[in-house]
Amino acid sequence: MSSLVFVVPGSLEGRTGGYEYDRRIIAGLRQRGWSVVVHELDNSFPFPTPAAREHAACVFAAIRDGAIVLVDGLALGALPDEIEREAARLRIVALIHLPLAEEIGLDRDTAASLKATEQGALAAASLVVVTGRSTVATLAGYGVQADRIAVVEPGTDRAPLARGSGSGPMQLLCVATPNPGKGHAILFRALATVPHRNWRLTCVGSLERHPPTVARLRARLCEDGLTDQVALIGERDAAGLNALYDMADLFVLATLHETYGMAVAEALARGLPVVSTTTGAIADLVGDDAGLLVPPGDEAALAAALSQVLGDPRLYEQLAAGARRARTRLPTWDEAMGKMTAALSTRG
Repeated sequence: MSSLVFVVPGSLEGRTGGYEYDRRIIAGLRQRGWSVVVHELDNSFPFPTPAAREHAACVFAAIRDGAIVLVDGLALGALPDEIEREAARLRIVALIHLPLAEEIGLDRDTAASLKATEQGALAAASLVVVTGRSTVATLAGYGVQADRIAVVEPGTDRAPLARGSGSGPMQLLCVATPNPGKGHAILFRALATVPHRNWRLTCVGSLERHPPTVARLRARLCEDGLTDQVALIGERDAAGLNALYDMADLFVLATLHETYGMAVAEALARGLPVVSTTTGAIADLVGDDAGLLVPPGDEAALAAALSQVLGDPRLYEQLAAGARRARTRLPTWDEAMGKMTAALSTRG
């Protein structure tokens, strides 16, 4: 039986795309006969407290020699000394969702510090698994050669077609934690300029992870007179999120930077047309007929795209038909697991 130790920062039950990916990989490996032991570190990463760093060092020290250890990048990048020390006896595999220094909103000094520590940790890893093809080029700037990288993009569950709102205002859905990188402020400003008012927007995502961002977004909604049309409802469990997808007519996401775009794939799996940006794998997922995409950060282009979809029923129906076709070509989690097991089974 193959075995793996998976080290994650904070609770594995976190409701983000990164944690969902981690959970699915763990479940998939176990289904394929792997023995997977999970160690949860402190939730202060990627800026660990001294106690959190000490605990992490103890966790690594207790792992048996020769073990394959998959370390989520949110923790790995903050532990260069510990990773370098343990790499002599463990097979360290880095799992990078997004390099720490590439997070939107960091000041220059913080980004430089994170890049230096992550670069050191990555140098000690025997293999680097990334969740999106665009990250391969990014990691070249960290000194990681392409032959040390395995691309394992997320899969998508098959899902029933969304029934939609049926009548009344068009129901827009955005699923993303409100933070500087997800572009909620850009989305709100764009919607404020759309001449049509035949819509309502529901935003799903934790309101506790980035309180300053949430406060600014609430103020923006008040300034733009959108409080009756936009609802920030926080996190939802799987059943609650499925219900929201089912009632939605259009998926919107003004994200500035994605490694892949799991939420977009989940929307397409339900046949929802998409208005979003061209970052990550979103353009590949949406294709030419399942939505309208604009450059990240281009508020005017986003407003124009939203105006087109909200003001032209014929265009909306064309995009909805394209989304129903797109759902049939989405990659599966079984395909993702095949790539992950192949990567982990190679010797670094």
